[in-house]
Amino acid sequence: MTDASIGGAAEPRKKKSSIHELDARTRKRNASEARFKAFGLGAILIGLFFLVTLAVSIVRSGLPAFTETVVDVEFTLNQAQFDEAEATLFKTAAYSDLFIADLRGTLEERGVQVAFDEAAIERLLGKVGGTLREFYRANPEQLGQPVAFQLPASSRVDGYFNGRVTRETLEDTRFLQGSDLDLVDALHEAGVIRQDFNWTFLTGADSGVDNPGGAGIGASVVGSFFMMLVVLVLALPIGVAASIYLEEFAPQNKFTDLIEVNISNLAAVPSIVFGILGLAVFIQFMHLPQSAPLVGGLVLTLMTLPTIIISTRAALKAVPPSIRDAALGVGASKMQAVFHHVLPLAMPGILTGTIIGLAQALGETAPLLLIGMVGFVARGYPEGFLGGFTEPNSAMPAQIYTWAARADVSFYEKAWGGIIVLLVFLLLMNVIAIILRRKFERRW
Repeated sequence: MTDASIGGAAEPRKKKSSIHELDARTRKRNASEARFKAFGLGAILIGLFFLVTLAVSIVRSGLPAFTETVVDVEFTLNQAQFDEAEATLFKTAAYSDLFIADLRGTLEERGVQVAFDEAAIERLLGKVGGTLREFYRANPEQLGQPVAFQLPASSRVDGYFNGRVTRETLEDTRFLQGSDLDLVDALHEAGVIRQDFNWTFLTGADSGVDNPGGAGIGASVVGSFFMMLVVLVLALPIGVAASIYLEEFAPQNKFTDLIEVNISNLAAVPSIVFGILGLAVFIQFMHLPQSAPLVGGLVLTLMTLPTIIISTRAALKAVPPSIRDAALGVGASKMQAVFHHVLPLAMPGILTGTIIGLAQALGETAPLLLIGMVGFVARGYPEGFLGGFTEPNSAMPAQIYTWAARADVSFYEKAWGGIIVLLVFLLLMNVIAIILRRKFERRW
């Protein structure tokens, strides 16, 4: 009898695990990690899809605002025709008749036969007679010489070239009729009418509800510029000084805790509340000029201050305490340690937070609604530097809101174009913030 028979059957050996083989728990953990990565990648792709869709929609809808349809004509008016037109009772109509006769001759020379009258020309080009009369009154030396005019076409003619107006969808109105499109096609065939870059949109001002083709965002850009100057001059020193005091000098007690909580709460207050505050304090109580960039800048300063204070405090807190201890250890005072060592190291974060706050203020519309910057239509640029602060003007977001609220479809294109201009300014400000942060950033 052997020992094996005495002890009974031998127990089976357990299978040894290997580091080269995955057990069930490891496979389950890897599968969970792979699912999380897939979810994260899917979220990024969805976000990029909506971002690209938004960008394409803005660009596609706003690009027509940067083009305009113009009519190139060479017109000659002699002294006798000028005197005869000035002697008539209806001077504008007399100039229009002379222009139509000259245009007919030009088309006949190019072999284009199409019927049109003064009403059709007015629907296509507006008051041409008034334009010619003002030009020759201001430039009498041009009489008897050929003058090349570039006359802007109406917004509906511009929409016809952009595809917004078609023959199938066009209904005869006092603004445009189906027969007018025959004249447009004839002018295009003769090389008289063409599309050009619309510099007026970038340099002009709002032209009112009846002239969408002449509307521009230039005056609103100037108004936003002066408002940002007010915000920068007031919000930056006040916000940085308050942040330095709260972070470096203020004692930790209930009063400072209350201030910090209120600053955080103010950063979450809707912007329209600041507009109501600006209306009550700056306009009704202090009687500052309504619709002025000065008032808009003051309101946006109140709204931007919490953002600048929070970002500046975060930048100061990111500086290692060893910097402060080293400065104090070699005999520097508390103020010297802060202003000579801590503040320069925190400057990149401060500049970044300030520019982000300015970018946020640049796109705000609700506070400007309540101080009247939408009700006023700026028809020109301010007179002088000081006038840019005190004279009524508009801002880019307020101008975009005004265009979007109008009934004419042509103003929608202007609104989308204004959004493109506003986004370009916001992107430039963010690029400047990145450049400044990388230039002044110090690593330790």
